[in-house]
Amino acid sequence: MKVAILSGSVYGTAEEVARHAESLLKKAGIQAWHNPRATLDEVKAFAPEAFLVVTSTTGMGELPDNLQPLYHHIRDQLPAWSGLPGGVIALGDSSYGDTYCAGGEQARELYGELGVREVLPMLRIDASESVTPEQDAEPWIGEFVEMLQENDRLS
Repeated sequence: MKVAILSGSVYGTAEEVARHAESLLKKAGIQAWHNPRATLDEVKAFAPEAFLVVTSTTGMGELPDNLQPLYHHIRDQLPAWSGLPGGVIALGDSSYGDTYCAGGEQARELYGELGVREVLPMLRIDASESVTPEQDAEPWIGEFVEMLQENDRLS
C-alpha cells in the first residue's frame, strides 16, 4: 500500500503532524510519502494507492499557501483516483467559528470530486485545546492504518 501524504501548514504544526503520520505509517509497513511542497507530477509519479491530507486553515478559511497550488492543479486535472481510500486530519482553532478546520473541509470536498473514499471521519485537532497535536492524532492514525490494511486485504 502506497500512501501519499499531502500537507498544508502555516506555522509548521500540520507539517509536523504529517511527518509523524508518515513515520507511524512506515512503522506499520505502509509505503508512505510526504512532500510539503509536492507538485501534481510528483504525486502522480509516486502512484498513490491511498491519500492522507493534513492541513491547517488560514485567513478566512483557506488552505495554507504551500498547499494551494497542488490543490488547484488537482481540481483542474481531476486525476483518475476514484475509489482510492483517503483520510483528512484538519488543524484549526474553534474560536474562529465558521472557518474552524475549513481547510480540511476543502480537502474533503476535493475527495468528493475525485471519488476518493474517506475511510474515517475527518479528525479535527483544536489548537485552543491541544498542545501535542502529533500525539493527539496517534489514535486516529492507528485506525487509519487498520482501515488501509483491511482495504488492502479486500482488494
